[in-house]
Amino acid sequence: QVALVESGGGLVQAGGSLRLSCISSGRTFNTYAMAWFRQAPGKEREFVAAATWSGGRTDYADSVKGRFTISRDNAKNTVYLQMNSLKPEDTAVYYCAADYLGSGSASASRYDYWGQGTQVTVSS
Repeated sequence: QVALVESGGGLVQAGGSLRLSCISSGRTFNTYAMAWFRQAPGKEREFVAAATWSGGRTDYADSVKGRFTISRDNAKNTVYLQMNSLKPEDTAVYYCAADYLGSGSASASRYDYWGQGTQVTVSS
């Protein structure tokens, strides 16, 4: 069983930055691909970014490419999402997710474990 806890959300002005963190309770963190998804009010959950178990390969949604960076520190059982040049349309609840032996898929159905989410609000 894996428990994921996100932190780092908050209120920021457009153009600002935030760094989200997600820490895993599992002992085998380095066997999971990790991803970030987000869900805005009235919208479906959408893929943001993913990283393979080593962090050697990453993938991003087109809407965040060049602004967001996913990284992971396996020694700390933590995955990060650095968000720069934030826009009001980035406002959402952000969730981290873990996919056992995964390849960093953009499909939410692939992920076995989910955190509770952290709210990110970007004001214009």
